[in-house]
Amino acid sequence: MIILKRIIYRSLLEWKEKNDRKPLIIKGARQVGKTYILKKFGAEHFNHCHYINFEEDEALHRVFEKDLKVDRIIQEISFYLNQAIDTNDDLLIMDEIQACPRALTSLKYFSEKMPELAVCSAGSLLGIHLGEASFPVGKVKFLEMFPMNFMEFLMGAGETMLLNFLSDLDISQPVPDIVHQRLWEQMTHYFVVGGLPDIVQTYVDGKNDLFTCMKQVREKQKDLLNQYLADIAKHSGKVNSMHVDRLLRNIPAQIAREQDGSIPKFKFKGVIPGIRGYSRLAGAIDWLVASGLIHKIHIINRGELPFSAFSKENFFKLILFDVGLLGALADLPVKSVLDSDYGTYKGYFAENFAAQEFLCQGHSPLYCWREGRSEVEFVMEINGLIIPIEIKSGWVTQAKSLNVFAGKYQPEYRVIFSGRNLHIDHEHKVHFYPLYLASNFPIMQDPYPSY
Repeated sequence: MIILKRIIYRSLLEWKEKNDRKPLIIKGARQVGKTYILKKFGAEHFNHCHYINFEEDEALHRVFEKDLKVDRIIQEISFYLNQAIDTNDDLLIMDEIQACPRALTSLKYFSEKMPELAVCSAGSLLGIHLGEASFPVGKVKFLEMFPMNFMEFLMGAGETMLLNFLSDLDISQPVPDIVHQRLWEQMTHYFVVGGLPDIVQTYVDGKNDLFTCMKQVREKQKDLLNQYLADIAKHSGKVNSMHVDRLLRNIPAQIAREQDGSIPKFKFKGVIPGIRGYSRLAGAIDWLVASGLIHKIHIINRGELPFSAFSKENFFKLILFDVGLLGALADLPVKSVLDSDYGTYKGYFAENFAAQEFLCQGHSPLYCWREGRSEVEFVMEINGLIIPIEIKSGWVTQAKSLNVFAGKYQPEYRVIFSGRNLHIDHEHKVHFYPLYLASNFPIMQDPYPSY
């Protein structure tokens, strides 16, 4: 079993050391590694780690039914676990907390009456269930967990030399060709495998026989997709579940509609027979967003701050939360992805990948710019600057829309992620980054030179 190192670990350590620490809730889609990281964190940084799961044992729900007095709750959980809980030095993990709304409400009282106890909660479908309980507004700390990004994937795969190179990256120099090729190869592997820890484990265990390994990866991804679809059927209601199911399955067809390589605006017509328009599909879309299975990229019609002022509720793109599952859902052959021979999907994989990396780095919400016939895949506010970002799947870096944006809004610099090697063009204010560096964006070594 590999030890999967996760970036979120730093945030957990910061939370532990806060003087005004509140109960912590980690939300994210199923199988992104929430339980694993909390147990690892608890074992390494507390005297004892106590774990309960509200989906595994409904008897736990009764502990919260009588009242929400935290002294009594801790005493009963101690008897349930047959372990004394030291409120000063132990960690209590309440997993799948969305299954017990009263436990979710109790976090308010843990914050007020027992702040010395470290309480962490995790929920796979938390966003779906928040409306069912008296939510402890202002009494909890939220963290969102995503699939492993490319840097975490390299850590899990034992690519220490590549990681060391990236940690000492000098952006004034191109990446040596042999390193560039190796990182690009690893990124194509990531395109197939994605970032779900159990799938990454399968890849790490079998990567010496890549053909067999990738076949096993796809089989596991198909099984996992079936689990997600079962969740939809169980939790979204009979009628709505059919809509949510169809919507999720429709995403690969949606992103392959246009031929220019960028993910198109979501088209509502034809997703579900007889239903058209945002209002009829909003519930299904919101369900998938709340479950963490898809993310929205909001489309704005002006490159000015605040971005939210120039977006519309029904004008957006949708991406899948994991690029590996995107390939499985689209039934793309593994060899086609590894050979970069997957036709119209090629650009969409690159954009979905970049969006995942940006979200993992905390760039949320995501925005795309579109005016007239021009479109730039991402625009971000970085330290008060508006930075346009173009995503290319290969080595061609012509970016007409990026030039249109630059001519109209005069950004400090603009960015192109592609297969091209690292190069900073100070004269034309363009940063060329290899696509695999999306995990590191913004690259903070001399990020804003004086032009």
